[in-house]
Amino acid sequence: MRKAVFLLITILLIGACKQTPAKVYFKKYDESSEIEKQQEHEKKRMKFQVLQSKFLDLNKEFTPFEKDLSNFSEEQYNELKPLVLEKDIPSIQKSIAEKKLSYEKLTLFYLYRIRKFESDSTKYLNAIISLNPKVLEAARAKDKESKKVREFSLNGIPILIKDNIDAKGMITTAGAVALQNNSIDKDAFIVKKLKEAGALILGKVNLSEWAYFFCEDCPLGYSATGGQTLNPYKRKIFETGGSSSGSGVSVAANYAVVAVGTETAGSITSPSSQNSVVGLKPTIGVLSRSGIVPISSTLDTPGPMTKSIVDNAILFEAMLGKDNEDSSSLKTEGFNSKELLKENYTMKGKRIGVLKPILTDSIYKENIKKLQETGAEIIELTPPEISFDGFLILLNIDMKHDLSKYLSIYGNKKLTIKDIEDVVVFNKKDSIKRAPYGQQLFEGIVKDTTNLTQLEVIKDSLSFNGKKFLKDLIEQNLDAIVSINNYHSGIAAVAKYPTLTVPMGYKESGEPISLTFIGKPFTEKDLLQLGYAFEQLTKARKIPVNYQ
Repeated sequence: MRKAVFLLITILLIGACKQTPAKVYFKKYDESSEIEKQQEHEKKRMKFQVLQSKFLDLNKEFTPFEKDLSNFSEEQYNELKPLVLEKDIPSIQKSIAEKKLSYEKLTLFYLYRIRKFESDSTKYLNAIISLNPKVLEAARAKDKESKKVREFSLNGIPILIKDNIDAKGMITTAGAVALQNNSIDKDAFIVKKLKEAGALILGKVNLSEWAYFFCEDCPLGYSATGGQTLNPYKRKIFETGGSSSGSGVSVAANYAVVAVGTETAGSITSPSSQNSVVGLKPTIGVLSRSGIVPISSTLDTPGPMTKSIVDNAILFEAMLGKDNEDSSSLKTEGFNSKELLKENYTMKGKRIGVLKPILTDSIYKENIKKLQETGAEIIELTPPEISFDGFLILLNIDMKHDLSKYLSIYGNKKLTIKDIEDVVVFNKKDSIKRAPYGQQLFEGIVKDTTNLTQLEVIKDSLSFNGKKFLKDLIEQNLDAIVSINNYHSGIAAVAKYPTLTVPMGYKESGEPISLTFIGKPFTEKDLLQLGYAFEQLTKARKIPVNYQ
């Protein structure tokens, strides 16, 4: 009898040990004083009402890595820093080839770094929504491969993707509570291509909810799922840009080697500029959109966001491919990231259009002078006035149809949310948590009665006006028109012209500012070469001081 009792007690004790909760790294805290202070900010959009997510628990996201991270010390992290921090893909692959680094250690470095900063109430950026529980397993598999390490390759490289992009075995939320059960069993086409290139999907990053087409004048980078994304250059002082806020922030803070964002009109160029990273918005159709929560099938595209042009070219190349599920998808040939970027590539002889109205910006003007000094031919432009009438209607009607299509084809079949109206009704049931800034744009979509015939007229008008503004690209045979940040991203979007933004410096306040190249359709290769020459000339990017 005593033996039986002893055995029972032993079993209970073992069970109790197994159920002991993991160490809690991420703790909620009283943010009321921070929110109160935020109301003094000069910008309306920066008067935050919420910082921490009421729905996300990163402790759960880190549970699969608890054992591995417990064996990865601060000392090991610091030893790896010189090999990883701010390094581009070729440099990292070189360290792998020389056995100074492994894909497993590289992945552990990023997991450790994310946990280190995101669990610190004075440094968290709210950049991460979810982590891929199988990423370490995939990294170890890469280390066992007998393949020769290629420097211009994504093989074994941990990357982050915006949480409106589907990845098998993960949830796609678009930042919305309404999609918190949208678990996915199929990769988006670009994710499939990334995996074919050997990339490791480290996790999903925060974004402006529904890609910033949800609430009116709400903060950039806020989502109910992920909370308020913060800019690493000055938390709560500088805006993050949107909607690919988490993509820009995570790259700037070195939470992964590279990230993928999406853009409708400025959603790559804006956060890339605000976080001093390189962002490419390709021509519509160059990269597939299937398996991505949409705003507009007319204007949407994914794109690479990186710390350097070389990484941007490598990531871009990996995502190329014709997708039969995307009617706009095109086959692109002849793009080779390694051959693209030559050390001796210069601006000499390039015809660069400069916008007179923004030459009042001293940093822009200074960088134009640098281009001129290297042999670029500068052509000053005064673009015509154009009408942007109908832009909101275009987004309204596209999203009304495109979101329903995404949910029916790619969304989890158990979702009760089937369209925009369902989302509006769902959020009203607990608007304080689900939509603290309101959902005015979604309500506007529901009310918009524009028909598809009227929509086509609007599309044609916007396209005509966008091309009219950028007419000098063709009429004066320019290699690019250069702008600031996302100043003219909407115009490039409706014209369906690609853009590339590259860090060009910092304002006196320390806020990043970038030079944005606008090119003719399907000139991504040319834009990357121009961006590479500019990057080599200026070397403007600096790591955020508190994230070194």
